[in-house]
Amino acid sequence: MDFTFTEEQQMLLDTTRRFVSKDYNFEARQKIREKSADGFSREAWQALADIGLLSINVPEADGGLGGSPVDTMLVMNAIGEGLLLEPYLASAVLSTKAIALMGNDVQRGELLPALAAGEKIAALAHDEHASRFDRMAIESRAWPVGNGYVITGHKSVVVHGASADVLVVTARIAQSDAIGVFLVPRDVAGVRLVPFKTVDGIPASEVWFNQAFVPANALLDGDAESRLAEVLDVGLAAVCAEAVGALDRLLAATVEYARNRKQFGQPIGKFQALQHRMADMVLHIEQARSMSYLAAVRCDDPDPSVRGKALSAAKVVIGQACRFVGQQAVQLHGGMGVTDELDVSHYFKRLMAIELQFGSTDTHLEAYAAQLA
Repeated sequence: MDFTFTEEQQMLLDTTRRFVSKDYNFEARQKIREKSADGFSREAWQALADIGLLSINVPEADGGLGGSPVDTMLVMNAIGEGLLLEPYLASAVLSTKAIALMGNDVQRGELLPALAAGEKIAALAHDEHASRFDRMAIESRAWPVGNGYVITGHKSVVVHGASADVLVVTARIAQSDAIGVFLVPRDVAGVRLVPFKTVDGIPASEVWFNQAFVPANALLDGDAESRLAEVLDVGLAAVCAEAVGALDRLLAATVEYARNRKQFGQPIGKFQALQHRMADMVLHIEQARSMSYLAAVRCDDPDPSVRGKALSAAKVVIGQACRFVGQQAVQLHGGMGVTDELDVSHYFKRLMAIELQFGSTDTHLEAYAAQLA
């Protein structure tokens, strides 16, 4: 299969990598993580908007680039390499895709240009404590009241929720029990957020909706359940791509360390046992890269069964690579591998988080087996 990128796609990847290498090295990331009240850099976010990266999932009709999932994959590769803390997945991928797919002309016109320009940030409030990787297990409720809806429920681990101007909230509409997707301003009465940082340093929030009222035009149009599944599949493919970028950097750091660290008078990279382990790391990464390509190509397939099988297969292979490569890198670095001062520990923690995001490896292995059966 030909995995050659087009000239435009290669330019997109190169542009993102230049930004990461120039403006977002590990030292810069550490300063942002430790000192930023938002948990990310507003300046870096605006820089991403200025080079057009926030416009990729905005349709051309709405003033965006109308990019493909492969374009998103390339950007997420570079984001994984730099361990960016900015809400690219939450806002520029998941929320933007949801509004583009389900929003009416007014909703798209009000939000998509602002999201593309970096003027607003959106976050998907979907996961709940009781869902346990069942992405349609939604207990939050929206009650029709007058000319709007009253939303009640609790959303868990809403990534970048505290910084979002708009929350894209999923809830079951009372009486019909159909899934609805609502645009809820973060500061509306009845919304309470408790912010925290996840194990990989990314800001998230627990969000409670206590009779939060939104007008009727806050409800996104479209077949919400099937469209929501498309949005989540695009997000899954995006984190698969991010994982590959992080895996590449982790391997490069491990090889460099093995060349320079000496034991018994020679670099440890000359020991055959360690060479075999690094060769196994390469094999896992190349398999993960191929499955990331598959996920990007299939994530918008109109057939849910074809899409689901491909994405579950990709998540299994990439999840296994995240765990194996991450553990090997930490062990080959020794005690240094878990220190906060070394980037290896941060890549390891992000990969462990990705392994569980959008469904764990075991969950997707069971789903893939069920589809084969």
